[in-house]
Amino acid sequence: MKHVTVLLKETIDGLNIQKGDIVIDGTLGGAGHTKEIISRFGKDVKIIGLDLDKDAIDRSEIILKDLEKDVVLVNAGFQEIDKVLENLNLLHTDKILLDLGISSFQLEEAGRGFSFQKDEPLEMTMKKNPGGEDLTAYDIVNTWGEENLADIIYGFGEERYSRKIAKAIVDARKDKEIKTTFDLVRIIESAVLKNYRGLKIHPATRTFQALRIATNSELTNLENVIEKGFDKLSVNGRMAIISFHSLEDRIIKKAFRDLKDKGYANIINKKPIVPSEEERKDNPRSRSAKLRLIEKINKIYE
Repeated sequence: MKHVTVLLKETIDGLNIQKGDIVIDGTLGGAGHTKEIISRFGKDVKIIGLDLDKDAIDRSEIILKDLEKDVVLVNAGFQEIDKVLENLNLLHTDKILLDLGISSFQLEEAGRGFSFQKDEPLEMTMKKNPGGEDLTAYDIVNTWGEENLADIIYGFGEERYSRKIAKAIVDARKDKEIKTTFDLVRIIESAVLKNYRGLKIHPATRTFQALRIATNSELTNLENVIEKGFDKLSVNGRMAIISFHSLEDRIIKKAFRDLKDKGYANIINKKPIVPSEEERKDNPRSRSAKLRLIEKINKIYE
């Protein structure tokens, strides 16, 4: 399984990395962006790679092991960016990179139920070994009320048939627990398959997106990392974020615009940078990607 990094050149170019910079790759994944930075700058920049998925950390250690580098890999979510810097005795960072897409490794190999095309346990958590205190998609579909289910499927998945799907989930779990991805797919198809005839999208796509976002608090964590990360950026530092659906992009666009309007930042690209036609053809998963960049021009004082 090979993960293809999206908007690789555009992202690294847009960050305007300089020798001596501290760079945070907040979504290490398959180490594609980090490897590209190392290939350009070697040990002249310090890279801090974060990922909540321990598999991503282990995989990246192997990918990067023979390179001349100054890299620290940390098994933590990007929303902990301030704590990570504190633990490393660093007061600031110069560049922050976030790629919000789920990696090919997680879809194909994680075995945690991210894909509706594989029959796997219904977890959808980025943590490799979730504890009893960690929310999973299994918990959501088997214990949440019908109205709450409908709200997250509509709010996080933009699924127009959210109420029909939520009702079908609640009805089905009265007979037996919903344990696997295929259990859930069958329920969704029984509720809305006829509504999706003639459409290119699978009936489970939006519901699975919604459950993954809810399980991992993705939108809240995104808001937190923009706030915390921007605060930790040095003046003239830059943040680059690649998003893959409209909910994420709206949050990023609004947060960046607010920082600009308050006089703290310049927006580097007025419109999001999107993959070229060639990239979309070579890597169909890149088709919905949008890259936004911001530069800090003033410190924020409370």
